[in-house]
Amino acid sequence: MEERNLIALLKQGSREAFATLYRQYWQQVYNFCHLYLTNADDAEDVVQEVFIKVWENREWIREDERFKGLLFIITRNLVFNQHRKKVNESLYKVTLLAALEESEEIEEEIDANDLRAYIEQLIDELPPRRREIFNLSRKEQKSYKEIAELLHISEKTVENQIGEALKYLRKNVLLLLLFV
Repeated sequence: MEERNLIALLKQGSREAFATLYRQYWQQVYNFCHLYLTNADDAEDVVQEVFIKVWENREWIREDERFKGLLFIITRNLVFNQHRKKVNESLYKVTLLAALEESEEIEEEIDANDLRAYIEQLIDELPPRRREIFNLSRKEQKSYKEIAELLHISEKTVENQIGEALKYLRKNVLLLLLFV
């Protein structure tokens, strides 16, 4: 069924339309969350919150807008909220202010698949050791302790490398948003 029809049914309260949209997009939302949230449980919690917000605000969704863009905006905001709880307050403010400067039109035009491909390209540009540590954490979902033991380095080194990788990704994703 066409997405526009699913949105119309969702607005009318169709649980089947909601379930179809959930199945269609949950993996993309989860993957985006997991890039920024080290804990898989935190990422899953954000995914659930995203779709709860979609259901609770379904009557405000417009059929002529891109649903992926809406999901990206909701997810981004919830990930920022999650980061605010765990990350230094000033870094959160800088990131949030930069993100808020972006217009909704730009955000709606960004295709989730293109964003994912861009992020993968950025990950490939990381220095080899940092990329290895980041992939072990995000793609293989290993803890800092497991990575440290596997690579014979300290947990602090793992933490620093992940922090640097995330800083690089955030900066470049925001640059993409500024220039798209």
